[in-house]
Amino acid sequence: MTRTSSQAGAAAAGSASTPRLKRALGTPALLLFGLAYMLPLAVFTTYGLVTDTTGGHLAGAYLVTTIAMLFTAYSYANMVRAYPVAGSAYTYTQRSFGRHLGFLTGWTLLLDYLALPLLNYLVIGIYLNAAFPVVPAWAFVVASVVLVTVLNVIGINLVSGANLALVGVQIVFIVVFVVTGIAYLTGAAQVPDLLSPFFSADTPLSSIAAGSAILALAFLGFDAVSTLSEEAKDARKSIPRAILLCTLAGGLLFIVTAYVAGLVFPDYKNFTDLDSAPLDVMTRIGGTALFTFFTAAYIAGSFASAMTSQASVARILYAMGRDGQLPRRVFGVVHARFKTPWLAVIVVGVVGLGGALFLPLDIAASVISFGALVAFSFVNLAVIKHYVIDRKERGTRAVLAYIVAPAIGFVLTVWLWTSLSTTTFIAGGIWVLVGVLILAIITGGFRRKPPVMDFSEEDPAPLLDESAPAAAPAPAP
Repeated sequence: MTRTSSQAGAAAAGSASTPRLKRALGTPALLLFGLAYMLPLAVFTTYGLVTDTTGGHLAGAYLVTTIAMLFTAYSYANMVRAYPVAGSAYTYTQRSFGRHLGFLTGWTLLLDYLALPLLNYLVIGIYLNAAFPVVPAWAFVVASVVLVTVLNVIGINLVSGANLALVGVQIVFIVVFVVTGIAYLTGAAQVPDLLSPFFSADTPLSSIAAGSAILALAFLGFDAVSTLSEEAKDARKSIPRAILLCTLAGGLLFIVTAYVAGLVFPDYKNFTDLDSAPLDVMTRIGGTALFTFFTAAYIAGSFASAMTSQASVARILYAMGRDGQLPRRVFGVVHARFKTPWLAVIVVGVVGLGGALFLPLDIAASVISFGALVAFSFVNLAVIKHYVIDRKERGTRAVLAYIVAPAIGFVLTVWLWTSLSTTTFIAGGIWVLVGVLILAIITGGFRRKPPVMDFSEEDPAPLLDESAPAAAPAPAP
């Protein structure tokens, strides 16, 4: 887009006086952010459910999901290099397929982003209430929402520092769990088939796919990393590295943990309760002490995931608000001192609080993968559109990187998406219809394009300060 000198001068003046997101994160901090979002102990969130769904092959389901997510993560890495800005799948789809699909992709992705912190708050309340029955679960929910919201308003560096400790606790627990599990198996009278946690001849592939589809929610961490593109020191290098490392490291942690658990407790049909299945596993290999350690580590991990997920969804709302697709006065505002999208953070906190207090855990958990897999599918397609069709990249490398890899990622994500439950499709469909309605309103019945602003680093879109008057939206080109 060509600018006049007066426009350039106005932009420079706005850049000097308007608060912007602070570029402070390197690859290690971004990797920790993604791992904290993924929650290394997420294996035990849906452990009983997916183990039962897959006929005892949880590790096999994680292996399938990890492979699918690595192809999609590679697509994300390629799109970040093209558009190193906030907005994640929303930005990539908008730039590749137009503003209408961009809005609907971002709106669909919001479903799981809004549900994940809500899910974490619910889990924190449930576990802490079990440990301290005299305190009601809602009190723990309110306290955690307030604390997480304050930390996110103060700044991303504080969240990053807290992630190091909270992810560390989970890694320590996983090491202890694996070592204790191996010790248990070494002393066991009969060691089960070492391949049984992955597959068996009597388990259909459809069962593995159904479990893998549920597990897709555990890999939202690499998408969350992409939302911090405008707070990374060198977004075109550090963000792609962090995305791929996060996906690989998280997948390996999930697979190893699920594998050991599957060997230790192969008789999954004897779980006391599917929702509390980890209790049976911990008690078998380490007694009450290991279960207590698990509870503490899991709560710490849930708190870390709540912090990072709230930060990420706030930045997606910020990107959409900055575009004018959501009210700029709320979602396009950056705090003058903390350089964070503070009003968007508070909105996410309020939504999380309301949902955690009034929605049951199973409903909150059932819809997270829907939006993620839809967004992942569009990002894979965006790679082909941007590099092959728009930029006309050719050659062997281009075919492999920009056609074959994203095509495989697209097929795998659609396969997993179609393996979700009917309840999930109903809830997700309602959310999409609401998004279509909102899009119709802001476009005057689809007669005009949704508003959009320039997201490039060289020509950043103006942000709103709570003390500054709102700028008039730019006319659609």
